[in-house]
Amino acid sequence: MKEKITLSVLIIALVIVACQKVPITGRKQMSLISESEMIGMSLTSYADFLSKNPAVSESDANANMVSRIGKDMQKAVETFMAEKGLSTRLDGYQWEFHMVNENIVNAWCMPGGKVVVYSGLLPVTQTESGLACVMGHEIAHAVARHGNERMSQGLLIQVGGAALSVALSQKPQLTQDLFLQSYGLSSQLGMLKYSRTHESEADKMGLVFMAIAGYDPNEAIAFWERMEQASGGNKPPEILSTHPSDATRIADIKAFLPEAMKYYKKK
Repeated sequence: MKEKITLSVLIIALVIVACQKVPITGRKQMSLISESEMIGMSLTSYADFLSKNPAVSESDANANMVSRIGKDMQKAVETFMAEKGLSTRLDGYQWEFHMVNENIVNAWCMPGGKVVVYSGLLPVTQTESGLACVMGHEIAHAVARHGNERMSQGLLIQVGGAALSVALSQKPQLTQDLFLQSYGLSSQLGMLKYSRTHESEADKMGLVFMAIAGYDPNEAIAFWERMEQASGGNKPPEILSTHPSDATRIADIKAFLPEAMKYYKKK
């Protein structure tokens, strides 16, 4: 009993010490893993992914567009973070933007700015602003350290909040799975509330980033309406989904647009 109480006290102490705030929204979050450790894991995972899923050469027009818009978003993020005195949050970032030729309607960003856009997403984004909306959203996940937060939650649940080094040595496969699940590269049912919170938060941050980069945030509404049409209504109820419903997402974006437009300067 005493050992259980001691462990509980330790976990509570870790949670309190590890709390920080997300840029733009100011929400408090838990982080038990250093961002340098997360970036180290992302370098390995990203290289492994690209070895199995080769990136399309930038001589391809679409791949070039992904890279160009990605660099615009990078500059926007760096500008915003510098103005807010938060540049250290980007320490260790080595940005990369690649397109992979897969008919999958998705994109993601790992810690350190490692971005992949699947070619199957482009028929839905249609415009450069639509693509900037998605890339801003995925980059926001990384900047907000949502994966770190989700993996920290997983470590608490699976290994009692053990240090990452301990988890890697004692349960390497579990730790790797947690990392991949935290960035949408594996399926997991659980912690739904947190995932929907992260999605809504990334929407808001992404709108600000795309606005600073010179892409009209109003285009996000049209993009998410196309996503709704592309899904054909074939989605689970919101309560069973890790993402907000399209209707909820569009309503939230419309409500936040006046704030995002304060940052918008047409390219």
